[in-house]
Amino acid sequence: MTTPRIRVPSSVKAGEPFEIRTLIDHPMETGLRHQTGQTVARRMITRFEAQADGALLFTADFRNGTSANPYVAFHARLAQTTTISFLWREEDGREYRAAQQVTVS
Repeated sequence: MTTPRIRVPSSVKAGEPFEIRTLIDHPMETGLRHQTGQTVARRMITRFEAQADGALLFTADFRNGTSANPYVAFHARLAQTTTISFLWREEDGREYRAAQQVTVS
């Protein structure tokens, strides 16, 4: 089961940097591993995006060397109360989403 987890403060001060942490439970199989004589099928997340009310905030492209359960941490600044949405996209088109509102004071 693929489960995204995010940690974002519920409130921040306008213009002050704050940390956003994300982790997704995902096997990140490269298609090169064998288990009981069978090749484990390839299953990779290739892109992560974070958007603040539709505007791109952060993006990362993953490659074969990315470990299972990728963890991403980054900093952001906001000027107004915003909903931050997160998207993890697999190479076969499957998507996993999460969102959190951040109140700016």
